[in-house]
Amino acid sequence: MSVAVPFPQVRPDGYEWLDDEPAFDPTLHLDIRPPTGVTMLTDLGYRLDEIAATATPVAFSTPFRILSDDGAAVLLDTARRLRAFQTNARDRIENMVRGGCYRSRWLRDLCLSSEVTEMMAEVYGTAVAPHTMPLHLGHLNYEPASVGDAVDKWHHDTLALDYVMMVSDPTTLPGGRFEVFLGTKDDAATFAAAGKRPPTDRVVVPDFPGPGWAIALHGNMVVHRGAPLDSAAERITMVNGYVSLDRSGDDQSRSRDLVGVDDPAVLATEWARHAAWRGVGRLQKVVDDLPFGIDNEWAAGQLEEAITDVQQAIRDLRTDPSPTEHYERGIE
Repeated sequence: MSVAVPFPQVRPDGYEWLDDEPAFDPTLHLDIRPPTGVTMLTDLGYRLDEIAATATPVAFSTPFRILSDDGAAVLLDTARRLRAFQTNARDRIENMVRGGCYRSRWLRDLCLSSEVTEMMAEVYGTAVAPHTMPLHLGHLNYEPASVGDAVDKWHHDTLALDYVMMVSDPTTLPGGRFEVFLGTKDDAATFAAAGKRPPTDRVVVPDFPGPGWAIALHGNMVVHRGAPLDSAAERITMVNGYVSLDRSGDDQSRSRDLVGVDDPAVLATEWARHAAWRGVGRLQKVVDDLPFGIDNEWAAGQLEEAITDVQQAIRDLRTDPSPTEHYERGIE
């Protein structure tokens, strides 16, 4: 049984490959240098019971290198070509591209790279795979039209595990810093409810030495943003998502928040595939581990728990999306 959903062999209608792309070559395009340290969720103020059902106790890493100079140049060119397909995410991200791995073979192969995946597993301290929903692979954010607008408002992600990579050279940018809040989601919500930004003494700015460098995030637990630029400039970042191969924990991917953001003809299929993958893993655990000597109620409860993600996906797919909890609306 496959542990991860493979990238679809058939692309959605309307998605065509970019022409004249180089082939992804890990020996040429990667220069992996693991991070020197990590910050834990407990350091942000999370309790152990809040961490127990999550994918990893890691919050975020120090910056680390993924791409070589050649790889960074290819990614920048690819991101510029994909800009033609940019959309927006409600009132949070003005310019972004999702589904780029259905359009760029090079981007797809980078996002699926086994070399990078192995390094991410070491950072998180748990086995991972590229996210089962390709919409979460190679997400690109671009600068807003108006100087002074946040590239991306304070938020926590719709998925658990990802990295944020600098595509533009961060050392040449006028502002547009990537910022991380040193606190919990509840802490950030308290500030947002009061109409306040996180205080500067509780914000850290990772020092990215150049393009192709990234920071690993426990995305849906760590509040972060792309700060405004001080003057007009090209600012591009790329986010790549992962799933924990241990499916016994909570599903931290908030697919219902993607309704109205992603192409519905793509989202519905990916959402159902992800829920099915979660269910298959949990049901297999029942097959492998359920002991003798239990009663009917216990057995029923184990089956019910195994299909909870499938049942939740069915309910969400059949109802209007709820308000997005991960947006800190109006707080830039």
